[in-house]
Formats: sequence, structure tokens, C-alpha cells
Amino acid sequence: MQSATQQPVTPARGTRSPAPAVPETQSPAPWHRVLTLLADISLFIGTRAIWTQAASHRLVVAAAISACYASILVCGVLALVVRRTRSLARLDLCVLVTAVTLTLCAWAMNHGGSDEAILTTQAARELVAGHPVYGQPWPWLFGHGVALTPTVTGGYDFTYGYPPLTPLLTAPLLWLGHGALPATVVSTAALLAGTVALWRALPTPWRSAATMACLGFGFLPSYGRLGYPAIVALALLVPVVVRWPRTGRGGRLGAGGLARAACLGAACAAQQLPWFVAPFLLAGIYAVRRGELGGRAAALVVGRFAGIAGIVWLLLNTYFAVSEPDTWIRGIALPLTQGAVIHGQGVVGISLYFTGGSDRLDWYSHASMLLAAGLLALFVLFVRRLGPAATVLPWCAFFVATRSQDGYYLMMTPLWLAAAITAPASEFASAWQPRPPVVCGRPARIAAVALLLTPAMASVAWAATGSPALDMRLRSVRRATPTAVSRLEIEVTNTDAAALAPHFTLTTGQGMNEYWTVVRGPATLPAHATARYELRPPAGGFRLPRPGVRIRLRAFTAVPQTLSSADVRLSRSG
Repeated sequence: MQSATQQPVTPARGTRSPAPAVPETQSPAPWHRVLTLLADISLFIGTRAIWTQAASHRLVVAAAISACYASILVCGVLALVVRRTRSLARLDLCVLVTAVTLTLCAWAMNHGGSDEAILTTQAARELVAGHPVYGQPWPWLFGHGVALTPTVTGGYDFTYGYPPLTPLLTAPLLWLGHGALPATVVSTAALLAGTVALWRALPTPWRSAATMACLGFGFLPSYGRLGYPAIVALALLVPVVVRWPRTGRGGRLGAGGLARAACLGAACAAQQLPWFVAPFLLAGIYAVRRGELGGRAAALVVGRFAGIAGIVWLLLNTYFAVSEPDTWIRGIALPLTQGAVIHGQGVVGISLYFTGGSDRLDWYSHASMLLAAGLLALFVLFVRRLGPAATVLPWCAFFVATRSQDGYYLMMTPLWLAAAITAPASEFASAWQPRPPVVCGRPARIAAVALLLTPAMASVAWAATGSPALDMRLRSVRRATPTAVSRLEIEVTNTDAAALAPHFTLTTGQGMNEYWTVVRGPATLPAHATARYELRPPAGGFRLPRPGVRIRLRAFTAVPQTLSSADVRLSRSG
């Protein structure tokens, strides 16, 4: 019988409770074994292709991959037979080391980069030379397999359109070589650093989930090898998101809160995607702290956090803001203003593939902004329920945007994992939620959800149900060979009430091909007018695809932004 009542011990403010010691003889949980095994299995994906590539001329890399195969097999056996939790935790580390090795082997074989890596490296070169970075077209970097970004104005974007942190990190590595190599080193190193940071930050049994989400499956390492600046932003967001609801607990940021704020500012200076998640995190921190401290103290915490992030962002941008203010501000806003043609796996596919186009494409952009605002409002209203989804909700807006590539979602998926494990619903149980009288009661809350999401959904419907602004009909075909077209003559009728300046291309699948040159025909087609256009393909010829492939003639206009498409029959003939 105890002589005194035991009192619970509360950890000091701003500190984390130490993890309880795991007895050496404790058996691992079955789900821990399964998670380790799944992370191990995920390393098989894509590995054979890299080994096949290396076996012909890079025998050292091939041997390293073969050793990784042996490691995967051994880890698979041990994951099922080890008897102690500590042994399984050490096995998680072995799986991580194997994943890092495979990532480095894949980079050694494929580090040519993408258009983003080439632009980043060129921006770093211009920075070192003291030349302007933003607003400078570099068309000689493109072609020969390097992807182009076509715009609705009939041209292509050849300029750098991201914040400057990644070129700043790339500049010291230019000595490594020509091409995109320095940028791919930065992004791949950032991915590995972010993976290790997430692995260490997660509770021990969950660590293999970080290995699987970041390096397994192969998709994030491929983005690293392609040199995407978003990978640098992802790595910087990892420490921001891990246990983010605890930021400012007790009214003090502490060293951890200051580091989180600095990382958020740096992430926003690396790429634009963090701009979309930052409002959700700030709103969530305010709600949690207000539930703990009250409104004024919560506002001070969030103000200090946002201020530090803003200072870091400004410091990283200062040189460019002073030396080239106009082109800098236009450059970092470029993805929002460049007018790139619609593309992606979202609802824009309705206008791209399932209908003849739309004369209301701008409404996809309006829908994206309205959905982002609506989701943020819902997050604030229902933060106790939606708080754990703060790192997922922002990307939903891209599904209805004009550019809705899946990369916008999947490059940030490690943040989903970090929030799921370290920011559970219990962290938001006492968070403050505004409760105006109009949203009291279940029917009123349902009505509020519908009210906030309806404008975005209505904009999507308005864009998707638009009709093609141009009616296009194929009149004649000139062939260079039986399987290659050298000229097309088409008849175009402007059914819109405004004059349009069309730009034409032929596509045979997803995405856009290069624009065709207008040899004959008016640059601007008046409203309700009809004209004939003679078109010449890029490089002088268009090779016809195999029979059965859908060929679509497309016309884009910039003001208003429209897409008109028509299926054309161009069969191979003798």
C-alpha cells in the first residue's frame, strides 16, 4: 500500500517527453514487421531497369545494385524472424541505407536532368557571372529531347520561373560539369537529407514508412534525378510539418519553433508549392494556440513565426529584389501568369480529351483559386476535424487548375505521412473553432460546406461545358513521304463574338506537341469569319503514328483563353 498519492509528472514547457526505453526482450508489434517488410519490398520497384542499364558499361554500379538485391533479400528474411524490437529497429536502418544506396546508383546512371534542372543550372551560371537571372530567355537550352512549355500565345517559355534558393545552392557546384548535373546533385542530395530527417523524427516503429514514402516506389528519386526545385522545397518542409501543431506551445517558439519558421521561409524561397500549404499551417497553429492561450497570445505566436519565415524568405531574395526588381517579381510569379497550355490528370482532361475544347478555359484557373480559398475557410471552421489533413488539402486545388500534373500531389506525399504520424486528431481536440450562429447545428454546417465549395464547382462546370471557339475542317494534305505530312490546309470558322488569334498544333496522345507554322492565313480571325490556313509542321515534317492512334488538330488562343480541337484522319498511304 502506497503511503502517498503519486502525482503525474508534466514535462517542462517547450521540451519533448523522452521515448520510453524499449526492453531488449520485447517482441515487435506485427504491424511494425509488416511496415518494415513493405518498405523493403518497395525497393524492388525500378531497380531492375537501373541494373540492366549499368551492367553493360558501369560494372561498379551494377555490382552495388546486386549487393542491394542481396540486402533486400536478407532484410526480408530478418523482418519476419527477428525476435526483439531493438533488432527490428536496427533492421529499419539497414533498409534505409539500402534505399539510399539504390538512389545514388540510379542517380549515377541517370543524371541528365529535365528542363527544370537545365534552367536551374543556367540560372546559377548567370548568377555567378553577375548577369540577370529572371526574365532572360535561353532558347538554346531546349530541343534535343528537352521538354518545352508551350503557352497559349503560340510560343514557349524559355525563362527561369522559380524563387532563387535552388540556383543559389547550385552555384557552388558548377565545377562538377556541364548540363544539368549540378542541379540534379542539389535535388537528389536534398531528397536524401529530407528522408533521413523524416526517418529520425518519426517514432521508431514508423521509420520504415519514411523510407518507403521518400525512396521506395521510385517516383520521388526520379524527380530528384530530374532536378526539380520542388524536391528542395519538400526537404525543407519536413522539419516544418513534423509535430507542427506543437509549434509555439506555451506561448514560446523556442529553438525548434525558430528552426521551423526558418525552414518554412527557405522552402518558400525554393519553389512556389510551399506558398499553398503555408496558410493552412499558420491557420492551424493559430487555432491550436488560441485554444491553449487565448486570442492575443496566439496571434503573437503566429506573428513571430510568420515574421521569421518572412525574414528568411526576404534575405534569400534580397539580391534579386534589389538588382532586378521588376523581372524578379514577374519571374517568381511566372507559373501563375505564364499562360501555359492546359495539361494534367485533373478535370482539364474533360476539355482536352473528351470534348472539342472550351471557350472558357480561364474559369479552370478561377476554380482553382476559389477551391483553395474555400478549403482554407473550411479548414478554419472545422480545424478539429480537418487539422490532420492540413498537408493534403492544399493540393486538392490543383486538381481543377489548368495545370494539374500529378507531380503537384505526389512530390509532397512524404508530408502527408509526417502529418499522419506526428499530427494526429488528438492534437486538435481543444483547438479554437469560430462558431458564428449561422453554422450552428448539423444542417447549417452542411450548408456552409456547400456554400464554400459551390463557387469552385460552378466554375469547373462552366469551364468544362464551354464550346470550341473555332470550327476546324481539314481540306487538303501534302505529304513528304507516304508516312510523313509536310503541309495541311484547314478551313477555320470563328464562332466566337470576339476576334481570335489562333495557334495550331497536332497531337497524338497526352500533352502538346510543338506549334505548327502558319504559312498562309490571317494572324487574327474576326468574329464569325471563315478563313483557310496552310500549316507547316515543325522540322518540316510530321510522321504519322501507327493505325488506330487518335490524331487531334488543336488551336489555342490567348485572349480570351480558348481551346478548339478536332479529330483528323491522316492514314498512311502508299
